[in-house]
Amino acid sequence: MEMIIIKKTQDLIEFCKKCASYEYVTLDTEFLRERTYYSKLCLVQMAHPGNTEDSAVLIDPLSTELSLEPLYELFKNPSVVKVFHAARQDLEIFFTDKKIIPFPFFDTQVAAMVCGFGEQVGYEKLVRSICNEGLDKSSRFTDWSARPLSNKQMHYAIGDVTYLREIYEFLSNKIKKNGRQAWVEEELKILLDPETYIVDPKFAYRRVKTRTSSWKMLAAIAELARFREKYAQEKNIPRNRVFKDDCMMELAATRPRNNDDLNKSRLLLRDARKGQIAEGILYSIKQSDKYTSNDIERQVPKKERPQGKEGLSELLRVLLKAKAEEFGVAAKLIATSSDLDLIAGGEKDLNVFTGWRNEVFGHDALRLREGKVALSANGKNVLVVEI
Repeated sequence: MEMIIIKKTQDLIEFCKKCASYEYVTLDTEFLRERTYYSKLCLVQMAHPGNTEDSAVLIDPLSTELSLEPLYELFKNPSVVKVFHAARQDLEIFFTDKKIIPFPFFDTQVAAMVCGFGEQVGYEKLVRSICNEGLDKSSRFTDWSARPLSNKQMHYAIGDVTYLREIYEFLSNKIKKNGRQAWVEEELKILLDPETYIVDPKFAYRRVKTRTSSWKMLAAIAELARFREKYAQEKNIPRNRVFKDDCMMELAATRPRNNDDLNKSRLLLRDARKGQIAEGILYSIKQSDKYTSNDIERQVPKKERPQGKEGLSELLRVLLKAKAEEFGVAAKLIATSSDLDLIAGGEKDLNVFTGWRNEVFGHDALRLREGKVALSANGKNVLVVEI
């Protein structure tokens, strides 16, 4: 099949007009992020229903003769569903570029979990399971910014939206048949929320894994993480190019006060011992001196399994597995292992007690904890028995 590569705005306008007459379109992106903070969009793949050669195209955002405005207009069209697979990074690219999120929107990875295909199911598995086809994934990690694209790259890229049509129709019909539209909509809320794609440097410390309980060290980590995030955003470079997490731990512990102290660091990159980064590190440490034990909003620590509740935690695991099998939905989509331990410990403010999760599992989990029901077995099936 000959590939259609759109490199001019007028051609994109015409294709998007054609797409607007269909119920849905499928989309995917190829990007690079190894050398930048923000993803560099290198390719957009899009297809509308049908098997004609012109039903699927590659869009080249690196072309100097192309604007993505026609695509963004299609994103706003309320009569066309925009279908992606595992869309988190794709949506982040479009939101960062134009502060736009496609709507209405459908994520086949989320839908597949609701339909019982497993946890974080990959596109390749869905193509194999639903389309009975195999994919050549050898081009996955190629340089998508290089031009011209090879035939192998283009065939790989177009496959990410052509098979997606059949996958979407299969999952959409299954969800409607099972009456689980509301389940999917609830799961998509976080992907449709602009806050999902906004990284506030003030809260950058939350992504830093640390075991320390020292508020002074946590204060230094908070200020260092804030500086690193802001600097990386401004310079559009990866966080680790500023300094890595293990270096941050060292700096928070040694608390350097001047350039001589910085030069004693074992982990700080040479370029970071002078200039803006060095100034930012020293300023961050100085700012952390102003904290008191009550000033830093600490990340909620991971709670250990409640002592004496191990048996209840295991019963909840059995109940969760049984409910996941009964409803044909991925167990981890319903509740995590940590959720089960928190339920056993008496926690009530959890997502598992709201929406469809409560209907499927949370209600019975709470009754099991309170001794109102017990678990029994009937052959291979686990039964909830009223007490």
